[in-house]
Amino acid sequence: MSIINDALAIFAPRLALQREAAAMSYRNLKGYEAASPGRTHKAKKESRGANQAVFAAGKSLREQARWLDENHDLSIGILDRMEERVIGAQGIVVEPQPRSISGEILDDLANDIQRRFGAWSLKCDVTGRYSRPELERLVLRTVLRDGEIFGQHVRGKLPKLGHPNEQGTLYSIEALEPDFVPFELNDLAQRIRHGFEVNTWGQVINYHVLLDHPADQIGFRYQTKSVPAANMMHLGLFKRLHQLRGVSIFHGILTRLADIKDYEESERVAARIAAALAFYIKRGDASMFVTDQSGQQDSRDIPIAPGMTFDDLKPGEDVGMIESNRPNVHLVDFRNGQLKAVAAGTRASYSSIARDYKGNYSSQRQELVEQDEANRIMQQWFCAGWSRPVFRNFLQMEMLNKQDPLILPPDLDMRSLFDAVYYGPTMPWIDPRKEAEGWEMMIAANVATEADWTRARGRNPTEVKRQRKREVDYNRENHMVTANDPDPSLGEQASEKNQDSSNARRNAAKRSSDRAKRQQSDRE
Repeated sequence: MSIINDALAIFAPRLALQREAAAMSYRNLKGYEAASPGRTHKAKKESRGANQAVFAAGKSLREQARWLDENHDLSIGILDRMEERVIGAQGIVVEPQPRSISGEILDDLANDIQRRFGAWSLKCDVTGRYSRPELERLVLRTVLRDGEIFGQHVRGKLPKLGHPNEQGTLYSIEALEPDFVPFELNDLAQRIRHGFEVNTWGQVINYHVLLDHPADQIGFRYQTKSVPAANMMHLGLFKRLHQLRGVSIFHGILTRLADIKDYEESERVAARIAAALAFYIKRGDASMFVTDQSGQQDSRDIPIAPGMTFDDLKPGEDVGMIESNRPNVHLVDFRNGQLKAVAAGTRASYSSIARDYKGNYSSQRQELVEQDEANRIMQQWFCAGWSRPVFRNFLQMEMLNKQDPLILPPDLDMRSLFDAVYYGPTMPWIDPRKEAEGWEMMIAANVATEADWTRARGRNPTEVKRQRKREVDYNRENHMVTANDPDPSLGEQASEKNQDSSNARRNAAKRSSDRAKRQQSDRE
């Protein structure tokens, strides 16, 4: 109420209420209905800046998501499935695309770079524990669960560090959980916000990184080092502009996931209790209860066995069976409805989360098509923030490799040296025949290439062509003819043999006919 209405309410409350109602109606006419709180609409608001909101809740969201990842099967399944759809078993596939000055791809150089990158990928992090696909899956899981992750480019010779890769490339990655860049580190004078040092344009200049994980620090040690932005990768989930720190992908569904977990545990306990109850014995009235001198009620054990009969019931006793409504018949429908809401808030599909693959080909195909676009968005985001910087830094340091120098051809266009194609797992096939027919039609119409088809199956086109050529050469050397690889010379020989066989059958039929005619003429 306004000051006038507050004062008027002391002497004439009815008049003050009428004035307030009229003022509220007037305000509703001036703006959107949703902006005016009412009896059924509370109009909750968020007026804080992006960094303030993340600072208030980011750490709590991260810790809750980690707990779910450790203890909740559905949460584990969501992160596992997103690892499979975004990264996959082979990791993000990188196809170098160096070109000559005339614009043609230099296959020999591309194959050499890819071979070197594959060898380096066996041990790519500073610890030497993870291959590149393993590290990429861990990175994706961390950023989805915790909201962000950091990766430092470690280049050149450093004290007490031997790069784990065995090919002499002085480059490794140091993956860091978000705990290493403290939320609490703020200094307005030095423009440090949540551990990030930014300039007046909001560009990150330095990252202030803890020397140890906060959980491993002993005593009051709280030392940080400054890492230039050029040496650090920061991959995060951002929901607002000007947001420095990322938020967990579970931020909108944490309460729902926790409720689902508690509800399922309650239903399981209720079902176990119901399964343990078999029957009860009814007695007529209080006089039927017999107690001993100590005041203890007389009780007896009744062994349960198949086909048993009750032959020791006392006068006035009867057996009553316990009917249980557990497990709840509506549990599955309720749980699936909640999982659909969970899928809507995580870019995941309901079928993959619930492991419920029902429906015909059209419905399954529609869900895969819709989910494939979400997977592509996540892959593009991951490649731009992690895979591309990793490959380009690797190639820069590989050019300085003295152990096995990279030979650059003279006609190389240096502007294309770092060009590459990045792609992850593609949409799985439901009906291979229909999918193959569709690709054949697109290639025949010149709207797709064989390389696109190969990449859609998660394979490297160059490697597939190389293996295919090897097979074709072997088949032809050993005179092995297949339906999709006919040898022209063998085909001509087979055609001649078929023609000879056809002529022989025709001549034999003619001789047989002539013989029959002669026999008929002799009889006449």
